[in-house]
Amino acid sequence: MRNDAQGAPPGRKGESSPLPGPHTDRKGIGADVGASLVVFLVAVPLSLGIAVASGAPLVAGIIAAVVGGIVAGLVGGSVVQVSGPAAGLTIIVADLIMTYGWRVTCLITLLAGLVQLALGAFRIARAALAVSPAVVHGMLAGVGVTIALAQLHVVLGGEPQSSALANIADLPDQIAHNHTAAVAVGVITIAIMFGWNRLPGIGRFRPGMIPAALVAVGTATAIATLGRWEVETVVLPASLADAWNGPMLPESGQWHGIALAVAAVAMVASVESLLAAIAVDRLHSGRRVQLNRELCGQGAANTVSGALGGLPIAGVIVRSTANVRAGARSPLSTILHGVWILLFVAFFAHVVELIPMAALAALLVFIGVQMVSLAHLRDLNRHHEAGVYLATLFGVVLLGLLEGVFIGFALAMIVSLRRLTRLTVVTEERDGRVHVSVDGSLTFLGVPRLAHVLRTIPSGARVDLDLHVDFMDHAAFEAIHAWRVDHERTGGSVDIDEVHEQWYARSSERSAPAAKTVPKGRWWAPWEMRKKAGDRREVNPVGLLTAGAREYHSGTADRMRSLMSRLANGQHPTSLFITCADSRVVPNLITASGPGDLFTLRNVGNLVPPHHDSDGSAGAAIEYAVNVLRVPSIVICGHSHCGALQALLDKAHEEPEAVETAHLRRWLLRGEGSLHRAGVDQGVLDGLPKSEALRRLSQANVIEQLGNLMGYPTVRERVASGELALSGMYYDLETARVHLLDAETGEFTPVQNVQDVPGPVPSPRPDQPVAESSSGASSRPSS
Repeated sequence: MRNDAQGAPPGRKGESSPLPGPHTDRKGIGADVGASLVVFLVAVPLSLGIAVASGAPLVAGIIAAVVGGIVAGLVGGSVVQVSGPAAGLTIIVADLIMTYGWRVTCLITLLAGLVQLALGAFRIARAALAVSPAVVHGMLAGVGVTIALAQLHVVLGGEPQSSALANIADLPDQIAHNHTAAVAVGVITIAIMFGWNRLPGIGRFRPGMIPAALVAVGTATAIATLGRWEVETVVLPASLADAWNGPMLPESGQWHGIALAVAAVAMVASVESLLAAIAVDRLHSGRRVQLNRELCGQGAANTVSGALGGLPIAGVIVRSTANVRAGARSPLSTILHGVWILLFVAFFAHVVELIPMAALAALLVFIGVQMVSLAHLRDLNRHHEAGVYLATLFGVVLLGLLEGVFIGFALAMIVSLRRLTRLTVVTEERDGRVHVSVDGSLTFLGVPRLAHVLRTIPSGARVDLDLHVDFMDHAAFEAIHAWRVDHERTGGSVDIDEVHEQWYARSSERSAPAAKTVPKGRWWAPWEMRKKAGDRREVNPVGLLTAGAREYHSGTADRMRSLMSRLANGQHPTSLFITCADSRVVPNLITASGPGDLFTLRNVGNLVPPHHDSDGSAGAAIEYAVNVLRVPSIVICGHSHCGALQALLDKAHEEPEAVETAHLRRWLLRGEGSLHRAGVDQGVLDGLPKSEALRRLSQANVIEQLGNLMGYPTVRERVASGELALSGMYYDLETARVHLLDAETGEFTPVQNVQDVPGPVPSPRPDQPVAESSSGASSRPSS
């Protein structure tokens, strides 16, 4: 069977897994035996309590626990998950027993198991994970509230009502008039469950070493037995023949309802089991769960449990967590816990029959309250899905399990649809034109909002409409086209620029794309990387340029036309960007800038010749950017693996002059200041790895060139007046990360990712110094 694990087990190749597979060593067997005993002690009272809450025979809970441990442990795909009767199925089972009776419910369990086996065999286990966690957690919380409300009446010495609302309405009367011994048993059980794990340890002994459920039920049983309290206790069948109460065929007119019930049990049990298995995987570092195999294991367990007269089975997080914390290393612990339950009930049934029913009811009240997890609610609230959780919870409590799940699922779909079709419309006026930017998916759901914004644009205005959309349906196209026709009829103009895909243009001329689109091509990848696999033809440089221009014309030029037509009237760059001529450094790519943002000066080694020794070209670019374009910032960007600086480091500029490198040698002489700043003369870089020495020289070169910039009078004057800011940048080719020069430390620090920056990212202030220039004046960061 193909491994469909959620992820590979942690650890380096060659390391042994902390949870061994079939070849379990003696230490592992010992750990599994110990863990199985702990889970066994937890499972017995829980299994009996869930049978009580379901209205099923008590022995059905024991049968499900035994089968869940042995069968699911042998067949399933999880290393440490424990399966058995689950609280999440109690409402469904209780309703089925009331409607069809217990034996037909066993048939439903059997058939649900066969459905799970089929789902696992067809390898569609992952489809169960498509259910929103908000719906699952809300369903479990609703089940927990329903169980707690019903069993609270049993604790108070009464009988649960038929619905959660009836239980709530009858609760005051129950509290006022029922004060029997059962109440004392329930109070003792809940008090111990609440306080056991909070008790301080005594030496090496920690209360948590013994399951709280065992202590609570055992203590309540001992007190009730020794005190000869008159309370109802557990009753088990006298023999194995009496214990079997298996499946039976329903009446002829019930098959439609049976089919729906089978689907409901199979769906809830599968989703709960698979989500629990994934959650348990986070608690250990062994082999990850194989979802399809685990689903087959759950199906086999339910098939056997239904045939033997047991409750439906699912993976349960409480027992699985106890198993992991007790040190389980393989499925052996799960299997053994089922064996211990079977042996205990077979040989010590008289002990089980001493347990008061009120103690089991109190145990269920505590568990039901715990199923309402505030941690899950807080987590879902952070993801803006708390509404789905609460809607599901109240739907389950007030209407029923299937109705509540349907409400939650429908609300989750609506929330997802809203997110997927979210639309942002921004309007601003600049240079006498109205600029409207539309981002997102433009469907009929967003038409009212877009139409409202477009109607606010004055008649006769010149409008630039930028469509950054990945989808546009016919309703949206009609809305935009009708507005455009009306606006142009009244003397206005509309220039539509489609940045992502030409949805509007294609809808006007021919059929639009049928689904969402992604940007075409990989414009940032080198030509060589865009060749088809196996294409060994020689590269034709002119042909590549032609092909690139052709790709630009077919995919980008039409989208750029509106923008470039506006820029054709003038440029207003925000920075003079001085960097190396190296082909691997792409300024617009590493700064996420576009046309008109950067006035770029590139040369070998990103050098800025001193003012008195300017080569003319660099000086002209600086003066034009500062005096004519009035850029507010200048950035000098160095990079790793720079060939020019490596030549400087190798003293290539001091070698005898050769005709073919005369210009290069004379140019590199202007970088000697960077060698001095890096401490080459003092041997600071001696003995360092080649890459580290080059990194230090490259970063020192950036600082040196910032100092050379301050030698230009026009730069110095505008920096002093606060109109110009200088900053240093370093680009590491191996990590593809940008580093910025820090003013206080003189070090280059990597720029943080957007998701790593808490809150809004502040823009650098123009009065914040970055580095001391060699001339003594301070340079400033880009604003």
